[in-house]
Amino acid sequence: MAQMELQLSESKKTRRKPHPSLRIDMTPMVDLGFLLITFFIFTTTMSEKKSMRLYMPADGGTPPAIPESRVLTVLLSSNNKVYAYEGKFEDAIKQNTMLSTTYNVYDGIGKLIRDKQERLQMRKKEGRNDLIFLIKPTKQATYRNVVDALDEATINDVKKYMVVEPSIEENLHCLKLSQ
Repeated sequence: MAQMELQLSESKKTRRKPHPSLRIDMTPMVDLGFLLITFFIFTTTMSEKKSMRLYMPADGGTPPAIPESRVLTVLLSSNNKVYAYEGKFEDAIKQNTMLSTTYNVYDGIGKLIRDKQERLQMRKKEGRNDLIFLIKPTKQATYRNVVDALDEATINDVKKYMVVEPSIEENLHCLKLSQ
């Protein structure tokens, strides 16, 4: 509470009115501040950890047959280089259809995914969500390269994607191309 104290002047020569001294008790306001801080701490939710779902096939099972027209494979190589092909690796080498790209936002892996999704959507039997995206990091690829490729799959709403170990031929071909 506020209190006023009167001080009387002792000098007889001047006759002034006594000036009240004002003293304000800040205890209730400090209590209210701490109550508000406590309220906001208890009512806020902390950021929850988000994790990516990882589906693994059953051990010992036979892999399902996948149409080659639905598959887009990227080989993650050194120096942030990405090599991509559609269908089988042997066919891509024979027909010289191996593409080289980067992790660039506009013309990198994301553009390859979007182009493949559009081609699948134009077909009558297959749709945009039928794309199967295979990520094959070589020994020269970094962890960041794999995370960037997974991010592109998530950003472009790819429903089926896998991280697969590349074959020996794919590793050798990436080494040859990156030199």
